Amino acid sequence: MFCFFNKDSLIIKAPKKSPLVLRLVVLAFAMVCGVYICSICIKQIGPHTTATLLNFKVFDQQCNTSNAEPWELHYMHYPEPETFSREECACNPVRYFAILSMQRSGSGWFETLLNSHINVSSNGEIFGAKERRANVSAIVKTLDKVYNLDWFSSASKNECNAAVGFKWMLNQGVLEHHKGIAEYFKKKGVHAIFLFRRNLLRRMISVLANSYDKSKKPLNGTHKSHVHSSVEAKILAKYKPRLNTSTLLSELKHVDDRAIRAIKYFKSTRHIVVYYEDVVSNRTKLKEVQEFLRLPHRELTSRQVKIHSGALSDQIQNWDEVSQVLNGTSYESFLHLDYHM
Repeated sequence: MFCFFNKDSLIIKAPKKSPLVLRLVVLAFAMVCGVYICSICIKQIGPHTTATLLNFKVFDQQCNTSNAEPWELHYMHYPEPETFSREECACNPVRYFAILSMQRSGSGWFETLLNSHINVSSNGEIFGAKERRANVSAIVKTLDKVYNLDWFSSASKNECNAAVGFKWMLNQGVLEHHKGIAEYFKKKGVHAIFLFRRNLLRRMISVLANSYDKSKKPLNGTHKSHVHSSVEAKILAKYKPRLNTSTLLSELKHVDDRAIRAIKYFKSTRHIVVYYEDVVSNRTKLKEVQEFLRLPHRELTSRQVKIHSGALSDQIQNWDEVSQVLNGTSYESFLHLDYHM
């Protein structure tokens, strides 16, 4: 330190600092900051963060339903199958349906017609297995699998289904567990398609002929409930059953009552009643079914050939006895009601 004196004052001046020292201090500070920042960045892009980025999922946007009527929304579903991805079809709405019918009422033929539609999967008679209909819980478990598109059968189509369902015979738990099933249908928005025959006498002939075929197997030892050629149909049609006239009226009434009860049990669900004879004689009925399921209209086809297509009087051994019993009853019309396929 240097001191300068004069007569007025004493002045003290600090020594000058070297510029090199200041530069070194700034450089050291910058290096410390840089190392700190780099350490933070390395931690952020470490394995944990990488895994997090890889596992990050982008949630799908809500599917556009602006073109649908408000009442339709309950019946439009967007399943997320566990067994495959619907991918680009994820926003294609799917309708749920069930064909409720009785054996030998044309349900097999009707189902093949529906399955000829490119956007429909009807998975057959899935409740034929007793364990699937043992109780409501077993039924619901099976229904959930079908409607989630996780049920696979020969009729299953790709992920772009517009309607998925199956056929369900009334003697396969439908009437016994109707309360639970109806509640499920209403909650899930399932379309019920009732398919019956008007002429229950013709149905009875078909039932007896099918039973005979199971035991005798006239087609080269093979039982066939449905045929795809006129030759096979003629062979099976040769059998003419003899009806038990003592129980005929009670049996017809029993079948009639089952159909009436089924419609009553499911009247609060969205449903349609279709008769086999109407589909045979008027194919516009198939258009009504497609409209009911909100499907794009297609010409539906089936390879199945009708077996009993001749006059009813030629298909019953004891036709005169049957006519005598039915004449004057509410079932008399069955003797004259006929159609051509």
